[in-house]
Amino acid sequence: MSIARANRLTPYLFLAPAGAVLAVALFYPICYMIYASFLDWNPSQRIGEADFIGLRNYTKLFSDDAFRESMWVTIKFSMVVVTIEMILGVGLALLLDRNIRGMSVLRTLFILPMMIAPIVVGLMWRYMYHPTVGIFNRTLTDWGFEPVPWLADGDWAFASIVIADIWQWTPFIFILSLAALQSLPASAIEASKIDGASGWQQIVYIKLPLMLPVLIVTLLLRLIDSFKVLEVILVMTNGGPGLSTEILSIRINRTASEFRELGEAAAMSNLLLIVLLILTFAMFIYNKAQEVRAQRMRAVEEEA
Repeated sequence: MSIARANRLTPYLFLAPAGAVLAVALFYPICYMIYASFLDWNPSQRIGEADFIGLRNYTKLFSDDAFRESMWVTIKFSMVVVTIEMILGVGLALLLDRNIRGMSVLRTLFILPMMIAPIVVGLMWRYMYHPTVGIFNRTLTDWGFEPVPWLADGDWAFASIVIADIWQWTPFIFILSLAALQSLPASAIEASKIDGASGWQQIVYIKLPLMLPVLIVTLLLRLIDSFKVLEVILVMTNGGPGLSTEILSIRINRTASEFRELGEAAAMSNLLLIVLLILTFAMFIYNKAQEVRAQRMRAVEEEA
């Protein structure tokens, strides 16, 4: 082996042990879960004692009304919360992208909800939704209105978990949108002002188009995260009443812990993983396309 080739390989040899540990830590649990999904396995057995049943867990899921309902609730929940959070987060970023006194404190206060542990968020909102001593119903009754069955009615319970998620995760959209806004080229904004563009025209024709790459990635990140939400809804409603708030994460947890069907729960987890991988792949493709586009634009500018 030549000295030059050895020098090229040396860094990879040093990185190989860490890479091997990382690969095992990352992929072993996933492989274990995939294998478990082909078993009729319950917690009283060792995994080696479980019967291999092939794809039966997967075929069972697609004929299970409760699983299909959980998938629908998960998709509905993700679509609703991500749409509202994107509108509110970007709107707040556009509103607070100003250099006025006290704005830094206000920005810090906005991101406080996402720093709170999900279990605490769930408990906090559960008490606020309490039918008699919760702040919402007490305020409504003080004003002469009928109390609302926040967590006792299916539609209200779904709206309640949506509100809690929006409260906690809109700051995530806000932070990334504000960072994107503040990294926009000042020359483009100044040029639009010189051309007489109004504030609204600057937002629609300059700021939002330039922010679009960041907004797309933010949207996909939040979408992926919304499919995995568990603790807040688990504490607030535990999927009820009925199946009205039973998202897929709660269905998986219930199947494993209450119904003791670990193989079936693993099959559900694998299906959720496939959905998340598709979203992640979409984000990767988009980022790659943006990089290629940026390289082409730089090449055109250099030629000019």
